[in-house]
Amino acid sequence: MKIAFVGKGGSGKTTLSSLFIRHLAAARVPVIAVDADINQHLATALGMDEAEAAALPALGARLPLVKDYLRGTNPRIASAETMIKTTPPGEGSRLLRVVEENPVYAACARPVLLEEGETVRLMATGPFAESDLGVACYHSKVGAVELCLNHLVDGRDEYVVVDMTAGSDSFASGMFTRFDLTFLVAEPTRKGVAVYRQYRDYARDYGIALKVVGNKVQGPDDAAFLADEVGEDLLLTVGDSAWVRAMEKGRPHRFDLLEADHRQALKELHAAADETYEQRDWERYTRQMVHFHLKNAESWANAKTGADLAAQVDPAFVLAEPAPAGAPQPA
Repeated sequence: MKIAFVGKGGSGKTTLSSLFIRHLAAARVPVIAVDADINQHLATALGMDEAEAAALPALGARLPLVKDYLRGTNPRIASAETMIKTTPPGEGSRLLRVVEENPVYAACARPVLLEEGETVRLMATGPFAESDLGVACYHSKVGAVELCLNHLVDGRDEYVVVDMTAGSDSFASGMFTRFDLTFLVAEPTRKGVAVYRQYRDYARDYGIALKVVGNKVQGPDDAAFLADEVGEDLLLTVGDSAWVRAMEKGRPHRFDLLEADHRQALKELHAAADETYEQRDWERYTRQMVHFHLKNAESWANAKTGADLAAQVDPAFVLAEPAPAGAPQPA
């Protein structure tokens, strides 16, 4: 299951995504965590110290390796250099799986040992470098995440959790269509609700499954405000947490000491994500992937690469559930 956490800056989406990742790990669910926010805080929220977090390999800086591996023997892709962030897989492409070893994970992911003894695999887009300032767009780095998601096949009891960039910036690419469920973290404020409405309106035309998590809710009045403004999209609300405050100070308690209401909220997030499995539509997923690739090809990528990137689309190929253990895998 591919899950995104979005919301305005400061809403608490990184904190909630890290708690959800910890919950999945404690439940023995295989999970890949991806930090796709320009502010790279997911690693420290998962317990890494600042030095460890700074030493994480930047996925955006390893894009040539990612392209070369995913290209595989796909005859429709003339070279790795002609691959762009939206290039879809086809016959001969290499696909990524949640539970496996491959050169992309070896170069771009690192295991994070949680204090509960569980390990999650973490991938980070990477922060803005000094050389990027004034000349680069952060979405050029996030493109590595999009390309990986385009080539990732995951099963029911496997999770990829992505902490997305803040606000409506997520819509600067087609990556917002890559998820089974998107959790929008909203504070009980006019700004928090405004971000929800903007996201909802953008997502509506693409059939995006969206649930709102009300955060920093101080009492019944805050909860009622969100219920009135968000309606049936509101899944649950959470308030302050002494556990979270300690974690943010670098003094984390054991995860099993997280407050009971927060533990229950995480269970509800997990249940809501699991429920979306029955609505999975791999044909629509592939169709949307192709749609955004053709848009990018026409608007800028054909001119940049000097190639007709529409030819990269394999009309007979549909991304699908990973084969059962022991079954033959694509090359």
